[in-house]
Amino acid sequence: LLISTVQTVKHFKAKTMSSDNSGGNAINIDTMSLDQLNHVKSQQEARLEQLTAQYHQLRAVSARLSTARTAVSSIPLHSSSSSGGGGSSSSGSSGEGGRDIMIPLTESLYAPGKIIDPNKILVELGAGFFVEKSAKDAAKVLERKAKVVDANSENVMMAAEATSRNVEAVRQAMQGKMIEIQARQQGLAYKNQVDGKQ
Repeated sequence: LLISTVQTVKHFKAKTMSSDNSGGNAINIDTMSLDQLNHVKSQQEARLEQLTAQYHQLRAVSARLSTARTAVSSIPLHSSSSSGGGGSSSSGSSGEGGRDIMIPLTESLYAPGKIIDPNKILVELGAGFFVEKSAKDAAKVLERKAKVVDANSENVMMAAEATSRNVEAVRQAMQGKMIEIQARQQGLAYKNQVDGKQ
């Protein structure tokens, strides 16, 4: 039995940490011009979009891991051919020589198959590497991966929330700048109008 889990959880973790480290330097937006603020806003919005996409990817991985864990836990530890029952020799008929299953080739395409030894499971470790595990050990691997994915999801969510606050702060700063520019223009127009009357 083959269980393919995530591409590699570390890939998401590396992305998250690099994103968090890139925002380490504080920026005083009050001293920026309107053009500079607009540039910063574009950068933060792009980062927020990237973090949101990463979060959705991680949640999809978490859902696949949960499905894999459910599948492993639902496999009987003894196939009908190896259990004591009425005779140990396999005759190839339905119900003997393995448990009938449907193997997912894609999300919508399945092929019939059999589980010959339910306690031998190939688990994908990542980067195309597989290892044979017992059902119990495979469940432990899936549980560890699920914990890492959930922790990374929380990190990405916190980074996304912080970035969202940054975007809102820049927007407010831009509004303040525009009000300041409009007030200055109105003041100059009023001054010119008064000077013209004199």
